Amino acid sequence: MANSLPARSKVDKRFTWDAESVFPDKGGWEQAVDTILASLPDLAEFKGHLGDGPDTLADWLDASERAHRLMAKVMVYTTMSYSVDVGDQVAAARTDRARTVAAQLSAAASFAVPEMLAIGIPKLRGWIANTPRLAHLAHYFDRLEKLQEHIRSSEVEELLAQASDPLATALSVHGVLANTDLKFAPAVGSDGELHEVAQGTVAALLTNPDREVRRTAFESYADQHLAMRHAMAASLAGGIKRDVFFARARGYASSLEAALEPAHIPVEVFHNVVRTFRDNVGTWHRYWRIRREALGLEVLKPYDTRAQISASSLKVPYEQAVEWIAEGVAPLGEEYVRVLRKGAFEDRWVDVYPNKGKRMGAFSTGAMDTRPFIFMSYNDDIYSMSTLAHELGHSMHSYHTRGTQPFLYSNYGLFQAEVASNMHQALTRRHLLATKTDPAFQVAVIEEAMSNFYRYFFIMPSLARFELEVHTRVEGGEALTAEALNKLMADLMLEVYGSEVDVNERDRERVGSTWAQFHTHLYANFYVYQYATGIAAADHLVQRVAAGDQKAVESYLAFLKSGGSMYPLEGLRMAGVDMASPEPVEAAFATLASMVDRLEKLTARERSSAHPSREP
Repeated sequence: MANSLPARSKVDKRFTWDAESVFPDKGGWEQAVDTILASLPDLAEFKGHLGDGPDTLADWLDASERAHRLMAKVMVYTTMSYSVDVGDQVAAARTDRARTVAAQLSAAASFAVPEMLAIGIPKLRGWIANTPRLAHLAHYFDRLEKLQEHIRSSEVEELLAQASDPLATALSVHGVLANTDLKFAPAVGSDGELHEVAQGTVAALLTNPDREVRRTAFESYADQHLAMRHAMAASLAGGIKRDVFFARARGYASSLEAALEPAHIPVEVFHNVVRTFRDNVGTWHRYWRIRREALGLEVLKPYDTRAQISASSLKVPYEQAVEWIAEGVAPLGEEYVRVLRKGAFEDRWVDVYPNKGKRMGAFSTGAMDTRPFIFMSYNDDIYSMSTLAHELGHSMHSYHTRGTQPFLYSNYGLFQAEVASNMHQALTRRHLLATKTDPAFQVAVIEEAMSNFYRYFFIMPSLARFELEVHTRVEGGEALTAEALNKLMADLMLEVYGSEVDVNERDRERVGSTWAQFHTHLYANFYVYQYATGIAAADHLVQRVAAGDQKAVESYLAFLKSGGSMYPLEGLRMAGVDMASPEPVEAAFATLASMVDRLEKLTARERSSAHPSREP
């Protein structure tokens, strides 16, 4: 078969992430697990004694940090080995074991927050003022005070922690089905050439200039998910019920409140995204028309919505992508660029290319005591460059946070995370549009921008609407079936397609399977809306940063360094954007509309130069 993937063992080590820097071998991982388990009795000895005095509390925090920092390394190593080869059953077993140990550690530490609240926030603040070892805890205790009505007794907290392991099974099942059990038929080009369809290749195939490659890849990928739809629906129902269970166990009115309130984000921020999205679907309808005309098609099908408009593809090797990204983010400073280049080239942050068994998607991972690693499947095109820019944004965010904050604040919320990633994409895009004047190149960059908007301002808001509806149904006692989920998803997608995308009944089913194709996102309670807020915040900030406004650069870097030491909205206000207002999301849709305008002008110019129809 043409375009088949290599086995993991055949991938050049230079383009794999450096797992040995986390643990030199599997024995190191095992030793770390044993150390964590051996620490559990020591942690238990603190139970009932945190109120003895500030030094005891400080000792507890030190002991807890040691165990949790090691646990974080264990989880990172586990993720690294399993993600690159989901057929590796030894790695799968390690993943299950790590999740169990994490739940045991969480249960062992679950008494701490209720005990601290029993001491009383005023007394704890007094300890902070007089105990240097506790001086960094002011924001942490402020968070606890705001959430104390949702924190249960130590016995209940321990039970909830223990329940986290079995209740995560739904996500695991969906992931195994998608990444291991699904077997996709190859895509077939108009020339009869076969192309392997896999989690690491499908995105590139759906942008292929050959319409037959796109159609057959779309059908192969969707049909296999439809074949598993009942099992996947049962898994998703389990995941949604988990969310509802935890929300009710903690006394929240809904799963949405349970997701947003701990991060101190008003629920209106979520509703602003959905409302603004629905108000702007007309921009998408116009875009589909322009895309159809640019492609020279009589009708636009679902598998044409990401098709490459340019007559020839823009090849972007990995090394070139890193260079362009580095040039794009140059306004953030020489040291910023130095760290990024070193991570991408020398320190092996990135697991670059697809291989057999590699799971779908892209993500940044890591912990306080590891490098900020990146997982992806690079395909030598501008879309892969965009993904790399996105994930490098996450990793540079982590680098700055972990290099600045104590362990307690070394993690940040998803709301902040998507700002840094989208900022990288926006800066890189602006740089290329400003420096590459060739019309074909400009079209390719705008296509990348529209691909990004497609994911973050079409798919993700649609999934957010889907997520809200399915949670509401479960909260109301309704059952979730594959047919109901597919119908709901198809209705939401076709609202954005409008009359411009031709969808027959069979393709409606395939489009409806979009929920099943997101194997982790819908199991992270109300996560997906934050892609839209992230791109909106980045779009709001990028102009001043790109212009070299030193104050804007400094405030943005301060935001990256703040990590979990501030509430998300406060950190973004420091950077220069108020996400409690609908204005940034509305402005981002205005940017989307301007990109559509620009694409229309460029493609009209190309058509006036006798661009031939490419409809077979």
